Amino acid sequence: MCGIVGYAGRGKALPFLMSGLRRLEYRGYDSAGVAVIDGGHLSIVRTSGRIADLEAKLDGTSVPGSVGIGHTRWATHGRPSDENAHPHHGCQGEIAVAHNGIIENHVELRAELLMKGHTFASETDTEVIAHLLEEEAERDLAEAVERVAARLRGSYAFAVVRAQDPDTIVATRRLSPLVVGVGDGENYLASDIPALLERTRRVLVLEDGEVVTLKPDAVEIRRDGGRVHRDISEVPWNLEEAERGGFPHFMIKEILEQPKALRATLAGRISEDLDRVTLDFTLPSVPGKVWLIGCGTSYHAGLVGRRLIEDLARIPAEAELASEFRYLNPLLGPGDLVVALSQSGETLDTIAAVRSIRERGATILAITNVVGSSIFREADFNLPTQAGPEIAVASSKAYTTQITALALLAVTLGRMAGTVDEANESSWAREFWTLPEKAEIVLSQRAELKAVARRLAGASDVFFVGRGLDHALAMEGQLKLKEISYIHAEALAAGELKHGTLALIEPGVPVVALLSQERLATKTLSNLAEIKARGGWIFGILAAGVDGGGDLDGSVRLPKAPAILAALLEALPLQILAYETALERGTDIDKPRNLAKSVTVE
Repeated sequence: MCGIVGYAGRGKALPFLMSGLRRLEYRGYDSAGVAVIDGGHLSIVRTSGRIADLEAKLDGTSVPGSVGIGHTRWATHGRPSDENAHPHHGCQGEIAVAHNGIIENHVELRAELLMKGHTFASETDTEVIAHLLEEEAERDLAEAVERVAARLRGSYAFAVVRAQDPDTIVATRRLSPLVVGVGDGENYLASDIPALLERTRRVLVLEDGEVVTLKPDAVEIRRDGGRVHRDISEVPWNLEEAERGGFPHFMIKEILEQPKALRATLAGRISEDLDRVTLDFTLPSVPGKVWLIGCGTSYHAGLVGRRLIEDLARIPAEAELASEFRYLNPLLGPGDLVVALSQSGETLDTIAAVRSIRERGATILAITNVVGSSIFREADFNLPTQAGPEIAVASSKAYTTQITALALLAVTLGRMAGTVDEANESSWAREFWTLPEKAEIVLSQRAELKAVARRLAGASDVFFVGRGLDHALAMEGQLKLKEISYIHAEALAAGELKHGTLALIEPGVPVVALLSQERLATKTLSNLAEIKARGGWIFGILAAGVDGGGDLDGSVRLPKAPAILAALLEALPLQILAYETALERGTDIDKPRNLAKSVTVE
């Protein structure tokens, strides 16, 4: 949550700060601000609202200077307001701080600072950092940041500028991402790579506990008082891939990019003869149990992955919410495999869960979309999805590529366990290779789905029903609809309707029926008859061989595919349905209220 940018160079800081903030607005959009140093004078401009509101406030305002930081906020402590917008300053107005995350001990730190005579101007936890830095005003700025960070509890990344250090930015992180962009005569700071791509693809990813100092001609990383050497990495995608490219929203662009994303996930992982799955790591042994952990959409991918691993490899598997798993006492230890799923690789609950797992001796495999992210670095093995940048808050291509990666893993585990022989593996490899083409066929049905969306747009409740893998997909379908259209939606195992929820079905209530699993279709169709008898309006997503009968009011059909891949393809019409419904309702699709893309707070 929230986004930080920074610029230290010889040019003007403000143009980069504003362009970087626009590219990070998906991380938070209830307030924004900048702090720029010019000749020893610190100027801070901030406002509630979005980046456009900050631009309007800056219009005609002179904010010169070649060193500065900026911030776009997702509110945690304190309502969205001008006073609570970042960057924050101390009593003297000589220090400015932009912060992501939560300072858990801010109440006691505030009380201590009040006793010393400091006065506070906001409701935020962040402001204590600025006042603590004032207490260290006589020290070198990097040393001051290191000393203050040692006093903070919680998750954070923060960047600091100080009037008496007019060519310097200092920043640090713990459980919240920060990336340094390396340029020529100018260096940059950001919470995420897209903010940097207009200027550079050369990056340094900071580790927890490191303190970085940026000057126009130098980047220095320190930890525990000593220098850290870090090789510069080259970002494998460019600015064009991170931009909308003529689409009205990032979400529809990313939905339609899924054939390309699936090809990227499969590239190098299917042999040239299309007869073998070839991952670029080898697990030490067949795991006794596989645990899949994630949050939101990644958790839903884990629900699918559990079924894939149990069906193909016949290894016990369990999917858990990372936010719950970190507080459980699971029967987990050496010999188990934990698959950590996260688009960004920076999801705080998942990071914390991974660290608790490491103490138990389990093997950790990360499936993320960001090479070099925190979860990527924490894991023993990695299976990057390679989906390219995903900017829309509502995930699409990250979900389908995570499931694809999990399917590749399931076949690999099956080969190790002896449940997938050479002929089976060859068959699966060829089926995987056809996925992008079949995804294109599904996406071509957008017009039919748009007509259904007009019906859903007027509803107050929508139910998603299915059995087996279809129930797992229903979970993701209802999440997509409610997070961007604000319509209440609920996912149900179809057989559970009669155990309570059928009481909510009345004439006209829309139901999305998922029927990608041919062997379960007859049972699900019986449940749909119960809905139809009570006047429900039913739209179906059907496998190639399923006859929907007379109870469906509309449907789209998936291309012929094995059941586990039909379920993956089923995600695409669910995503389009959510997008088109939100479009009908006029909501802010890429920036849904109260949400942000990268969840780096607990």
